[in-house]
Amino acid sequence: MFKFLKEVVAGSGSGLKDFPYSIGEPYASAWGSWTHHRGTSKDDGSPVSIFSLSGSNPQDRHLVAGRNGVKRLRTVRHPNILSFLHSTEAEVPDGPAMKHTIYIVTEPVMPLSEKLKELNLGGTQRDEYFAWGLHQISKAVSFLNNDCKLVHGNVCLASVVVTQTLDWKLHAFDVLSEFDANNEASGSPMLQFEWLVGTQYKPLELTKSDWASIRKSPPWAIDSWGLGCLIFELFSGAKLARTEYLRNTASIPKSLLPDYQRLLNSTPSRRLNPSKLIDNSEFFQNKLVETIQFMEVLNLKDSVEKDSFFRKLPNIAEQLPREIVLKKLLPVLASSLEFGSAAAPALTVLLKMGSWLPADQFSIKVLPTIVKLFASNDRAIRACLLQHIDQFGESLSAQTVDEQVFPHVATGFSDTTVSIRELTLKSMLVLAPKLSQRTISGSLLKYLSKLQVDEDPGIRTNTTILLGNIANYMNDGTRKRVLINAFTVRALRDTFPPARAAGIMALSVTSSYYEMTEIATRVLPNIVVLTFDPDSDVRTKAFQATDQFLQIAKQHHEKLTTGDTMVAESTGVQLKPGNAGLLGWAMSSITQKGKPSDHGSISTTNASNSQVSATSAATPGTQASTVGHAPSTSSSFDQAAPASARSSVNGWGELEDGNIQEENGSDKEGWDDVDPFDDKPSPSLLSNIQAAQKRPVVQPKQAVANSAKSHQLKVQKTEDDPLWGPIVAAPPKSASKSADIKPSTSNNDEDDLWGAIAAPAPKSSGKPLKTAAANSDDLWGAIAAPPPSTKARPLASSGRGRGTKPAQPKLGAQRIGRTSSTGM
Repeated sequence: MFKFLKEVVAGSGSGLKDFPYSIGEPYASAWGSWTHHRGTSKDDGSPVSIFSLSGSNPQDRHLVAGRNGVKRLRTVRHPNILSFLHSTEAEVPDGPAMKHTIYIVTEPVMPLSEKLKELNLGGTQRDEYFAWGLHQISKAVSFLNNDCKLVHGNVCLASVVVTQTLDWKLHAFDVLSEFDANNEASGSPMLQFEWLVGTQYKPLELTKSDWASIRKSPPWAIDSWGLGCLIFELFSGAKLARTEYLRNTASIPKSLLPDYQRLLNSTPSRRLNPSKLIDNSEFFQNKLVETIQFMEVLNLKDSVEKDSFFRKLPNIAEQLPREIVLKKLLPVLASSLEFGSAAAPALTVLLKMGSWLPADQFSIKVLPTIVKLFASNDRAIRACLLQHIDQFGESLSAQTVDEQVFPHVATGFSDTTVSIRELTLKSMLVLAPKLSQRTISGSLLKYLSKLQVDEDPGIRTNTTILLGNIANYMNDGTRKRVLINAFTVRALRDTFPPARAAGIMALSVTSSYYEMTEIATRVLPNIVVLTFDPDSDVRTKAFQATDQFLQIAKQHHEKLTTGDTMVAESTGVQLKPGNAGLLGWAMSSITQKGKPSDHGSISTTNASNSQVSATSAATPGTQASTVGHAPSTSSSFDQAAPASARSSVNGWGELEDGNIQEENGSDKEGWDDVDPFDDKPSPSLLSNIQAAQKRPVVQPKQAVANSAKSHQLKVQKTEDDPLWGPIVAAPPKSASKSADIKPSTSNNDEDDLWGAIAAPAPKSSGKPLKTAAANSDDLWGAIAAPPPSTKARPLASSGRGRGTKPAQPKLGAQRIGRTSSTGM
């Protein structure tokens, strides 16, 4: 028998030489003769608890009882029983002699008595935590007594330990034995090691060693008495010294007192079953117990119950002990979200609880769960993450954002729901500083190029604002290709007034990135046009921006005049108060203009300064439908970000380029479809143009070309949007061949998403163009329909025109006084 027990104990290791754990400092208290040590794993450094028991020889009765405890702990598994990891028995030198020592390695725990001193709870919070702990120990005792027919024999304060999540667990199984009820007449001891139990913890029948009476009693009789001793020690705050002290009930809560008295009934058969204590006691009905119990069976609840629970949880968490919330509720909540049993409202609770943690603990306990949630397909969880990204975005590392977070967030740019696209766009203000240059130029800007022509005006506006805010995170080459094209060609020509205002503010804030030549030829001409915009806010910002860029030009002139050879090509000046709101989102501009008439097109409100064409009649309806999307924008538009956000992160050149997920599709889907001098045609007209361009173009004769040219000029005048017709100068005619123009649109570099919409440089010399389609003034020549045939006789006899055939000779008399080319 001894050989078998020794093999069981030593089965997990052959001695301290191969012991895979490091033994640390001991705790001040432990059950019986055991010593409770802190410890760590040699493999990964994870914390553990190590219990040791020493004896002078292998036959020491304490060692024999300890081997029984090791065997029982290895075989009995329950959530409320201490988890076994490893055990070994070895000879350890103790001076000149050798001692036999048993080691048990378990999950990291600490004695309950020391944990209670550390928590230092009082009042209602103490009672609620005691109720939860007693609930767990009662479940463990009930499992042993009712399900396993085992008797623990020594339930008390010393036999309970606490985990890192503040759960109570039962251990000290040295006395544990089977309940032998079949041999009631036997007088042999049923508990072989009952001598280890202190006299103050023994019920009367065990003190008398009345084994016949014990065998006739229910299996829980001895352990129910032990539960009563545990309750007394908990609420009295002192270790039980004598059995008589159990009659002092002054410290016992009134809601628990009837059950306490039934547990300590002098008649074993009348003692309260631990399972009944769990189900019927009023003491266990409190917020903490109910909250933890609900979260433990969360996957069995329906969506209505979950939503109701998580909406109440923030208020409940405020009333519970802070350490219990952070060490018990927070891990359970994080696990529920990670495995999908919790709904989106739970994420808000998780972030609120996480805000109570120190920064280092937040990164360990909360961030891993959040990063995994970005891969969730639940749209509600994705929206909640984006809404609260400012609460945890700063804690994310650059590598995590670039490799794990952004690829999942980027799917929201093309989401069919406007709110998801909007939240995704706003999240970039937090994530962009942590993205690599490769991700910004190769992926992010592609998405922003599409959002700048989004159907929702608020998204278009916020895209312009975002580009202005993240300009300092782009490299010089990307800024040069992107900023002016995005702000002047797209934003300043938008039909939505706040979008035009955002374009002006973005140009003002990014003024330090432009060369003087660009300011004079591309920025100022586009801003000055808006000084007579129908919207007063746009006009105000246009005048302010004009003054700002003229000041830059004046400074440049003064440097040239004074002979300064080191002229700064980009000179920024401090923003005026009117442009200080760039970092805020679009709602601050939208709410200032509540009248629908203020959101109309320039052509419909300033007819005296524009030439209204036949197509302008459809403009008000289109504008009204566009503005109708404005309420879909988030109410957080008016929250202005701090002014330091533009310069809070430095050293972007040091970031390593991470792997990105390139968008499937051509780069021409970005800004390549925008003509810098003409407004974008309607979708139906554009599709007709594209279809016509696929058909071969027949080279017409010179006369037909002239007719087509005059016809196309008339069509262009009719179809052009009157918004820009009277105020935009005609593009310079190019004297180069069409082959010289084609590479600018068809051979764009992959990174040059914005270059395609820049104005082409005028050519001073070159061969004349041969076709009307290549002429910059004749935009429609390539797709023009052939001139209609006419029956007018002068044309019929002139011998000119497409497809003219010689007239056939006619029979009979003919008029001869007429000039004819028919050959007669």
